Amino acid sequence: MNDAKTADPAKAVVQLKRSSGASVGPQRLVLLAAIAEHGSIASAARAIGLSYKGAWEAVQALNNLFDHPLVDARQGGAATVTAAGHLVLKAYGAIEEELVTLLEKLDRAVASAGLGSDIVWRMRMRTSARNMLRGRVVSVTDGAVNAEVTLDIGNGLTVTAIVTRESLAELGLAAGREALALIKASFVILIDGSGKVSSSARNHFAGTVIDHQAGAVSDEIALDIGGGKTIVATVTHESGAKLGFKVGDKAQALIKASHVILAVD
Repeated sequence: MNDAKTADPAKAVVQLKRSSGASVGPQRLVLLAAIAEHGSIASAARAIGLSYKGAWEAVQALNNLFDHPLVDARQGGAATVTAAGHLVLKAYGAIEEELVTLLEKLDRAVASAGLGSDIVWRMRMRTSARNMLRGRVVSVTDGAVNAEVTLDIGNGLTVTAIVTRESLAELGLAAGREALALIKASFVILIDGSGKVSSSARNHFAGTVIDHQAGAVSDEIALDIGGGKTIVATVTHESGAKLGFKVGDKAQALIKASHVILAVD
């Protein structure tokens, strides 16, 4: 594994779910461990930054999910993790450790096959941005206040972002560095793809409509831009109807460089 992984090892996150829909995820297990440490729901909630109401509801959900209660809450505010609760914590930790080992093996196998590294990081990353495009920095143009950073995302496609000089230094963005471009679907402007267009938007992607989901308020339209990559745009329902895009139609996606957020692992 590379040095970055050695310094920041992967952590597998497990969510256990029954067919009924009830689930136990990492946040509830963190709360359970905090109760074991602090001896009360209130103290545990404060320690992990959770409201007492939220913590109490989580404890109730945990106790309802298992055949035996995991937390024994007593009058006066004291609470203890039961023997069943300690078994759950131990089992959950063992599952996470095993998954980390499996994911690291997968990461090495994918890297050795020339498909890139850090697959564990890619799979566990969460963001509200609808579009995530991984690439490698090919150029950085520094300015007095901001810098222009261009990523090669493969198949001859590039994404350009404008970031502050402070962010440039903090993220360590330089030629050759891998980064992720995050783009909210609402920032993507769609136009007809039949001809050339002049626009102040720095990023232009020509593609083919592969999906158009119409909603009461907004429409979601997805474009295949080549190389197995897609761009998703959210437009008002009125605009979606006016554009009239159907699957198979040609379209162009325009994105301002200032609307692209860069992230690194």
